[in-house]
Amino acid sequence: MKTSAGILAGVVMLASLIVTQSTGTALNAQSKGKFLVYVGTYTVRGSQGIYAYRFDDRTGQATSLGLVAKTTSPSFLAVDPSRRFLYAVNEVSDYQGQKTGAVSAFAIDRQSGKLKDLNQVSSLGAGPCFVSLDKTGRYVLLANYDSGSVAVFPVLDDGRLGKATAFVQHQGSSVNHERQEGPHAHAIEVSPDNRFALAADLGLDKLLVYRFSPAEGTLAPNDPDSAAVRGGLGPRHFVFHPSGKFVYVVSEMGSTATAFSYDAARGALGEIETVSTLPKGFAGPNDDAEIAVHPNGKFLYVSNRGHDSVAVFSIDRQNGRLSPIQDVPTQGKTPRNFAIDPTGSYLFAANQDSDSIVIFRIASSNGRLTATGQVLNVASPVSVRFVAAD
Repeated sequence: MKTSAGILAGVVMLASLIVTQSTGTALNAQSKGKFLVYVGTYTVRGSQGIYAYRFDDRTGQATSLGLVAKTTSPSFLAVDPSRRFLYAVNEVSDYQGQKTGAVSAFAIDRQSGKLKDLNQVSSLGAGPCFVSLDKTGRYVLLANYDSGSVAVFPVLDDGRLGKATAFVQHQGSSVNHERQEGPHAHAIEVSPDNRFALAADLGLDKLLVYRFSPAEGTLAPNDPDSAAVRGGLGPRHFVFHPSGKFVYVVSEMGSTATAFSYDAARGALGEIETVSTLPKGFAGPNDDAEIAVHPNGKFLYVSNRGHDSVAVFSIDRQNGRLSPIQDVPTQGKTPRNFAIDPTGSYLFAANQDSDSIVIFRIASSNGRLTATGQVLNVASPVSVRFVAAD
């Protein structure tokens, strides 16, 4: 049986390894300045699956590689830490005769950008909408929106997905009887030290917290087991601050961003504040979608679907509070997802309903966005992921 000191030492070693690997990847990416950009889509209006671009951070130019994997509605993507494999949820309602979606595994050719199909398995629930990996790259975690469940799958040596090691069906509801009649898991990701997994559930108005085992790929309720947002906000996605001290949650229904303090030892969250992501005076319908922190930890970005903009905030790195800087039109309809390149120089905004990805330059001094004039044409873009190219 391990002693407390031994466990603590192991955690510290793992955290050190994660930081070293992440820093090494970032430095490698910055030194090369060249990336592959993968785009997950809904297969409508001519889309056939996952598309890719080459992007040179030094020139700001993106070049289309076309369709790199033909697969049905790969709406959300994740890349493993080694940059060898890519995983996509297939947001379908019927998989092999079962009322579930699927998740697909691909091998990445970092020279050509092509994806090789490895395997596909049931997501174990309806409407999968989010996929991520643990810090070791040994496990894939996903959220099933329609059925309100989360699951964990092992990554085999060749990148294929094995039989699920964990499955949790959420229970309950919240105040909006139309949209929160039951659980709707919308995101799941592990903590920076790989000890906890947080899951945002729009239907419950909660961030659920699980103890995650990187050795066995299991989920167990934490104590405390959750943190709540105000009823009816509908938490969708979340992001850890690079310092590990804060977690930021975007709520789809309430068009808000909530800042939480994060106790890494206990996996506990404490609400700091909740702010609107919309400009004063805007009264139209809006659903928030994506949230990201700039790699330097100074700025927060949130996409507004309806107002069709990206809201930019400064982050007080002492107390985690947010101050509005800018709201920028995404020059398209329904910015579902966006991604910041690993060097923090550019933001790619995916306008799902106008079939475009608009590239913005990020000012390192104040976080403000300026459109570069470059627009990528891809049908129904939903998810954008960067991979450092060889």
